[in-house]
This record gives sequence, structure tokens and C-alpha cells, in this order.
Amino acid sequence: MSQTGISGALETLCGQGSGARLYRTLGIHLQASCIISFLCSIIISNIWLYREPLLIFLRQDPQISKAAALYLKYLIPGIFAFGFLQNILRFLQTQSVVMPLILLSGIPMCIHIGTAYALDHKTALGFRGASLAVSISLWISTIVLVISVIYSKKFKHTWEGFSSESLRHIPINSKLALPSAAMVWQENKNASFYW
Repeated sequence: MSQTGISGALETLCGQGSGARLYRTLGIHLQASCIISFLCSIIISNIWLYREPLLIFLRQDPQISKAAALYLKYLIPGIFAFGFLQNILRFLQTQSVVMPLILLSGIPMCIHIGTAYALDHKTALGFRGASLAVSISLWISTIVLVISVIYSKKFKHTWEGFSSESLRHIPINSKLALPSAAMVWQENKNASFYW
């Protein structure tokens, strides 16, 4: 949820860049947002690593706490991919590029079905295989979209490759990304309260 909120900054920044015909800045903002997502993923993964003692401290059942912590441990690689994926999706959506998203989503979905079944039922991983399958699928989705952005002629003006200039845009992105993440977190917190 926080990764979704963090990528929300791209809607504003890429929208402004596109409207002002500063197409190159879209790629720069994408890179800055990916750096922020990476740093947030490190924080989230550390919280997930110590989830069991945290849940026990919050008076949750010890067996459920242990199972939840084990599930999250195998989901940690996926949190990094999820952050990058959310940023790429915003980058594409602000350019009204939707069809490749639909077409390319079929690849990871098909692979996910087989991977989830195999890791859950055909290995000793059990339910841990399900979370590992999610991580694998998220990385496949991310890699497929990254390859699409890098090699598609459609993005030749908005993606000119990696640039150290993106480091200067991290503070600008952070000013929008962090409040956006807090807003998404609050909305989900309120929604779960009513359920």
C-alpha cells in the first residue's frame, strides 16, 4: 500500500512534464521515484523480518504470528518488484499507454499459475511457496515492462536511459510521494475499520 502511494507522485510529476512537453523529465522522475521505492522497500522488508515478535507483542496468537512472519519472509523480494512495478505503471498511464499493460500482463499471470501450484504443492515449501510465487510473478511483471519501456520506440522521448540527474529530483518526488503514501495508508486503514 505504501508503494502504491509513493508511486502516486508520478501521476502529478509526469502529468506536469507531459503537459509542458518536457518529455525527458518523465524518465527522470521515474528513476527518482524508483530510488525512493527501493529505499522504502528496505524499511518495509526490515519490518517484515521482525514481524513475529511485533505480532506477539500486539498479543496475537504465537502460531499465527510465526506463520505470518514466515509467509512475509518469502514475500520480501516481491516488495522491491512491486515498488518498481507501481512506478512503471504510473509512468505508462500518464502517457496513456494502456494496451501494452493489458497484453503483457498475460505472461506473468500464466507463469504465476504454474509457479504457485508447483511451489505450493510439489515442493517442501508448502504455503511459503505461495508467497515466493507472488515474488517471482512480480519480478517477471516488472522485468517485462522494463524491457518494453527500454526497447519500445514509443518511449524514445520519455525514456533516454539512466541518468544521475534523477538523484536531484528525489527531494521533489519525496515531497509528493510521502504524503501520497500516508493518504493511501489512511484510506486503507479506514476501509478495513468498516469491514
